[in-house]
Amino acid sequence: MSWFTYILYSESIDKYYVGYTHNLELRVQRHNSGWGKYSKRGAPWKLVYSETFAEAIKRESEIKRKKSRKYIEWLINK
Repeated sequence: MSWFTYILYSESIDKYYVGYTHNLELRVQRHNSGWGKYSKRGAPWKLVYSETFAEAIKRESEIKRKKSRKYIEWLINK
């Protein structure tokens, strides 16, 4: 089973959301349907970055630890 680290962007709140999942399509649908407290306020979310990653949880933590919008935007644009 493949795992994905992903980044969503909400234009309405101008925020990024970093997560991981094994079913990327379903996860994006859930975020956009108001699933979760944080996701609800930012819908609609746009998938702006994803990568297949064997250790998705570790990768998600790595991205979040940087606490850097600049780094997230670099990932999206590279």
